Amino acid sequence: MVKSKQEMREVGVKPIAYLLKEKVWITPTIYCAAAILLSLASFYIELFVISRFDVHIPSIFLTGVEDAQTILGILTAAMLTMTTFTFSTILVVLTMYSSQFSPRAPENFIRSRTTRHVLGIFLAGFIYNMLSLLYLQEDVFDHEVLTTSIGILIVFFCIGAFAYYVHFVASNVQVSTLINKLIEDGEDVISYYEKLHEKDYVSLDSWKPQGEQQTIRADKAGYIQFFDLIGLVKFAEKQEIEIDLAVKIGDYLYEGKPMIHVYHKNGKQLDFKKYYAIGDDRTAEQDLGYAIQKVIEVAIRAISPGRLDPNTCNNILIRIGPLLGRMGHLKTDGLVLTDANENNRVLYRFSAYEDILYRTFHQISYHGKNDISVIASMTDSLLIAASLAPEERYEAIWKIQLYLLEGINEQELKSIDRNFLQQKLNDLAGLTGHPEIRIGSQSKK
Repeated sequence: MVKSKQEMREVGVKPIAYLLKEKVWITPTIYCAAAILLSLASFYIELFVISRFDVHIPSIFLTGVEDAQTILGILTAAMLTMTTFTFSTILVVLTMYSSQFSPRAPENFIRSRTTRHVLGIFLAGFIYNMLSLLYLQEDVFDHEVLTTSIGILIVFFCIGAFAYYVHFVASNVQVSTLINKLIEDGEDVISYYEKLHEKDYVSLDSWKPQGEQQTIRADKAGYIQFFDLIGLVKFAEKQEIEIDLAVKIGDYLYEGKPMIHVYHKNGKQLDFKKYYAIGDDRTAEQDLGYAIQKVIEVAIRAISPGRLDPNTCNNILIRIGPLLGRMGHLKTDGLVLTDANENNRVLYRFSAYEDILYRTFHQISYHGKNDISVIASMTDSLLIAASLAPEERYEAIWKIQLYLLEGINEQELKSIDRNFLQQKLNDLAGLTGHPEIRIGSQSKK
C-alpha cells in the first residue's frame, strides 16, 4: 500500500524541532531577537506615528519622556532581578535532581518546554525595557510616548509567567512528577517505533541490497543521538540507493567507526551528515534503552542506603512493566523502511528484546536483592510485560525471571516472604507456559 506524505511526516523526526530541544539556548535567543525587533519597531512608531495620532490615544497610556525613563528604569531592574532569581531556582533544582534522583534526570527539567520559554520571556522582557530606556531621549521626542505602556504590559505578562513557573518548579521537584515524565518519554519512544512498524515494516528476509557497497564512517567520537529515518528513506529514493544502518541509536562511536553502509549502482559519493547527530550525551528521543535506563536509575537511587525508599522503587518497577510489554511487539530483528513504491530503502536494527530486559533489571536486581518487596515488584513487572507482549517473547521474559532468582539468598527469606514470592512466580510460569519451579532449587515440580 502506498504511504501518504502525511503518514511519513507523522513518524519522521524533524531535525529543527530536535535541535530546539537539544540546544537549550536557542529558544531564549529567539525571544531575545524578537524583543530587539519589538523595541526597534516601538522606537520608529513613537518617532513617526504616535506624534500624528496621539490625540486618538487615551492619555492614560501616554507618558512624558522623563517619566518614561524613570518607569522603564524601574521595570528593567525588576526584570533583571526576576531573571536572576529564575536562574538561581534552576540551579537549585538541577542540583537536587542530580543528588536525589539521577545524574541524568536534570536534562528533563532544563530541556523542558516550560523552562526554555520562561527563560526566553524573562530575557526578552529585560532586553525590551533596557533598549527602550536607551532609545528614549528628550532631544529626540518632543511629545508623550507609548513605549512605557508596552513595557508595563510585557512586565505583567512576565509576572504571570513567573507565577506559572513557581507552580511548575514546585510540581517538578516531586519524585512522582519526574517518574511520570520519564515514563511518558519512554512511551513516546515506543509510539514512534510502533508507527514505523505499522506503516513501513517489511520482513528482514526481503533485504537483499543491490549494487556496490560504500561505507560511511563516524567523523567524530560520541553517542549516536538520532537518525532521521524518514528523511533517509526519501533521500535513498531520490538517489536510488539502499542504506544499511550499521549502528543503533545510543551506541558510542569512535572516530572512523563504520556507521552506514550504502548500496548504489552509480558510484556517487553522498553526504549523510544532516540525517544523523553525534553528541557527547545520549538522548531519549529515539533511544529505547536510554529511556528505560533513566527510570531505573531513579529506582536504584530510591533504594540506596542513604534514602531507603523502596516504595518509590516498587512504583517505578510496576510502571515499567507496560513499557516492556509494548516493546515486545517491536521487530527487533530488523526494520526495513520502504519508499512510496514499496522499494526497500533503509534497514535499521534494534537491540534484541533479551538485551533490553537484561539491561532493565541487571542493576536493580543487584541493589534490591535483599528487599522482598523489590524482588516481588520485579516479578510483577515481568507479569505485566508478559500479559501485554506476544507469545514469542515469553521465553525471554521467563529467562530473565530465572536470572533474577539467582540473586536471591533463600536462607534469608522468611516463610511468608517465600510463599508470597512463590505465588507470583507460579503466576508468571502459568502465563508464559513454563513448568513451575521452587525458589532456590529452581527444580521442576
